[in-house]
Amino acid sequence: MTKNRMAAGVLGGVLLTIGVAVQASAADPGKDPRVARGRYLVVVSGCNDCHTPGYMQNGGPKLPEKVWLTGVPVGYQGPWGTTYASNLRLVINRMSEAQWLVHARKEFKPPMPWFNLREMTDQDLKAIYAYVRSLGAAGETAPAYVAPGGRVTTPYFVFVPQVDPPQTAAR
Repeated sequence: MTKNRMAAGVLGGVLLTIGVAVQASAADPGKDPRVARGRYLVVVSGCNDCHTPGYMQNGGPKLPEKVWLTGVPVGYQGPWGTTYASNLRLVINRMSEAQWLVHARKEFKPPMPWFNLREMTDQDLKAIYAYVRSLGAAGETAPAYVAPGGRVTTPYFVFVPQVDPPQTAAR
């Protein structure tokens, strides 16, 4: 065997090994370090607070991941209308990674802290994408946005500042 053929054989073996490792990592999300990083970012960024039913009320991460990020049918109403925390598992599973990077940097209606997503690095957003995709599509689509003055048929929180009447001093 010539040196060139031997080198080509070794290189082919190395490339095959790398290809198998990459394919195994894509098939097994537990082996993709982006998945663990994405899970961490989802937790510390508070994504579950709004996008997971009962997350805040039930002690956060104590809820099983099978219900994480499946959206909530309770609206947030204010001068902008009524918005709903989307089912991120359905949203992200319909997108390519490139589409997600564009989507994540859009301006959203309140109370979504879109400005926080805008400041994340591409690597952070790709990690979130990998994590959410690893969960698989689940749940139902969240209700659609309702414009100001529109009829809302779901429960909702009202986000309008209130001012208590001035207190009079006791005489």
